[in-house]
Amino acid sequence: MKTLRTIRASRLAAAGALAGSAVLALSAPAFAHVTVQPETTPAKGGYVVVDFKVPNERDNASTTKVEVNFPTDHPLASVMPEKIDGWRTDVTRSKLAKPIEMHGEKISEAVTKVTWTADGKGIEPGYFQKFPVSVGALPEDADQLVFKALQTYSDKQVVRWIEVQAKGGPEPQNPAPVLELAAAKDGDAHGTAASAAGDAEPAARTAAAAASGSKGGSDTTARVLGVVGIVVGAAGVAYGVLAGRRRTTA
Repeated sequence: MKTLRTIRASRLAAAGALAGSAVLALSAPAFAHVTVQPETTPAKGGYVVVDFKVPNERDNASTTKVEVNFPTDHPLASVMPEKIDGWRTDVTRSKLAKPIEMHGEKISEAVTKVTWTADGKGIEPGYFQKFPVSVGALPEDADQLVFKALQTYSDKQVVRWIEVQAKGGPEPQNPAPVLELAAAKDGDAHGTAASAAGDAEPAARTAAAAASGSKGGSDTTARVLGVVGIVVGAAGVAYGVLAGRRRTTA
């Protein structure tokens, strides 16, 4: 039979093992996933450069292809990816179910997907890659944009980062990249353009007035010179007639 001391020792060992496993579980690092990170504050109605950060989570395969789907509920009229050495970039444009208006023009199609395909080894184990894209104009009636992404490995495995996190809920296993939008501020791109236009208008009026005044001054000067010329000419004629009369009398 086990003594009381032996039973207590066994219980303490079991408790220590359980606590140790719990500590290991809590300290285990969470798997990295595809994210979208703005380089500057993404204000509503403005433009921003975002980086799609793609880490390699595999130890025995490289990431050879990345597909990012752009939102169709809030389409972006301007999407320009940066050229990256070692990667081929394909931009897919699609017809919009509802055209959008930008700078007074209606746009009936927009970029719906950007695909990067590795020409070489791609993203090797232990590394990550950033894929910069300039986007805009950001919607003014949304607080965030969701970009669903697909990550393909060299062994043909595809990881789908397409799950949207519910408000107040836990993060899903494969969350989609989400770009949070900030409120538009005074002095943004649109405000600056409007201010410049406002400053240009009175300047244009001043220039027009100056041109008008210059033209009017030139006309007045010409008229005065014309009158002076006529007077001088008449005086010359009168002097000539008078001189002729004096010669005749003599």
